[in-house]
Amino acid sequence: MLLEIDDLAKAYRKGARANDGISLSVAAGEVYGLLGHNGAGKTTMVNQVVGLLRPDAGTITIDGRDVIADPGFARRACSIQPQATLPINGLTPNQAVEMIGRLRGGRADDVRRRRDGLFEALDIGEWARTDGARLSGGVRRLVGFAMAAVAPGRLIILDEPTNDVDPVRRRLLWTQVRALGDEGAAVLLVTHNVVEAERAVDRLAILDHGRVIATGTPAQLKERVADDLRLELVLEPGAALPELPPFVLRDVGSGQRHLATVAASAAAAAVGWAEAAKLDGTFEEYRLGPATLEDVYVELVGRPDALSNGNDAPASDPATGLEDARVRAA
Repeated sequence: MLLEIDDLAKAYRKGARANDGISLSVAAGEVYGLLGHNGAGKTTMVNQVVGLLRPDAGTITIDGRDVIADPGFARRACSIQPQATLPINGLTPNQAVEMIGRLRGGRADDVRRRRDGLFEALDIGEWARTDGARLSGGVRRLVGFAMAAVAPGRLIILDEPTNDVDPVRRRLLWTQVRALGDEGAAVLLVTHNVVEAERAVDRLAILDHGRVIATGTPAQLKERVADDLRLELVLEPGAALPELPPFVLRDVGSGQRHLATVAASAAAAAVGWAEAAKLDGTFEEYRLGPATLEDVYVELVGRPDALSNGNDAPASDPATGLEDARVRAA
């Protein structure tokens, strides 16, 4: 494995544990998703991987080298798009991306060719010569991705790369994330955008309160909810959620949007109930479909913010191949 993290721990003042025994590994050519709500410990872990924050315990190696002991190597080996948008005021996207590519050792012609290809793939070429101060947040985010990808290191870390990006360009961005792995880099993708991440990752870990509570491929994780359907409900403005019928297994949400889980055997009853509520003006719309990673996340974590635009080694679940903290507790 190119990246190995073992039993990583970090506590802040007053004993708050940002990371609590995290273990995971990422191979070259793999896109590995790190999913969790805000405050789950994702960004703290990233800062430790790139040598910006020293852990209290545990080990981190990249290509077999201890990056806690040698943080300079970590910064050379990693390309990172941080969660905070990089300030490029006074620079054009052309200049900012080329500068990073040259600083990382790329030849001028190669860097420019790669930069232009990324701008075309992300559909941001029209802003290539615009001062960074005049760019929208979404375009700045895409420029930040290009800065990480123009001369990629062995490990590429993308921390919430789709924040502020419009839906069309988000799809283009996910294609480029997948391409980085296909080109041989190890990609650590940090996100709370659960549904969209499913399209790009090979494997993923779900974090909650600084701990890894489940790992596996998207297909393995979805085995947990293979017999469920998701019923997404959007209330009319001002309407109250009606009493849920017995076939609704659980409901997570607030305000206008609710995500209900129903058994596949209750599909016809769910459609009939939702259609009647739509006709009487309670629901603006509803959708019934197969369960997704978002439903897995909600089942495991049980938090409404899973619906955002989201010490001991776990035992193995023989039914799915997943590592699951709940198996250990049993």
